Amino acid sequence: MRSIEAVANANLVIPPERGSPNGDGPAPAPAAAGAVDRRRAEAAAAELLAALAVDVDRDGLRETPRRIVDVYAELLSPQPFHPTTFANDGGYDELVVARSIPFHSLCEHHLLPFAGVAHVGYLPGERIVGLSKLARVVDHFSRSLQVQERLTTEIARWIEAELEPRGVGVVLEAEHACMSLRGVAKPGATTVTSALFGVLRDDQRTRGEFLSLTRRQDR
Repeated sequence: MRSIEAVANANLVIPPERGSPNGDGPAPAPAAAGAVDRRRAEAAAAELLAALAVDVDRDGLRETPRRIVDVYAELLSPQPFHPTTFANDGGYDELVVARSIPFHSLCEHHLLPFAGVAHVGYLPGERIVGLSKLARVVDHFSRSLQVQERLTTEIARWIEAELEPRGVGVVLEAEHACMSLRGVAKPGATTVTSALFGVLRDDQRTRGEFLSLTRRQDR
């Protein structure tokens, strides 16, 4: 069975510091593909702040470029894992739905967060998956620059490829900071996206059952 790395983007790896910024000691090796070039990123963060008329030499801001890099490196570094699947030897043939899985990601247009909950379900075929892995799949694909539509589809396609179920359904509900803090400035507005494959797309009764199970009780 393929690991999640086989269907996801390469993980970001933070390399150890090598050499010194002023050229003392050996020069740093070029960053590997998909790795975080910390020196370049910190310099760029400092330059951005300076260009925005922020005094980066002020006491409280001297470490801010490093902190910015730390934050984005963490948010953009998916954790690899191997899915645990089991034979569906009990012949279970009803929906499996994990509701209200918290997630957060970064909008690729503004680098601002969007956060909410994911509802993930599938209609088993010959294999079932450990329930915690449904949450891990959501976390994995969330840790990259995203749009909500693509994130929804990536989660669903991974489950479809790994389990070969009879159907897959994913619904994401999220509030986007780029919509609540800027521009139209509408805090509290949520965006809902869905991806339905197989029986969950083609069979009206099964689709309706899945969507009814994803409705949050706190509305």
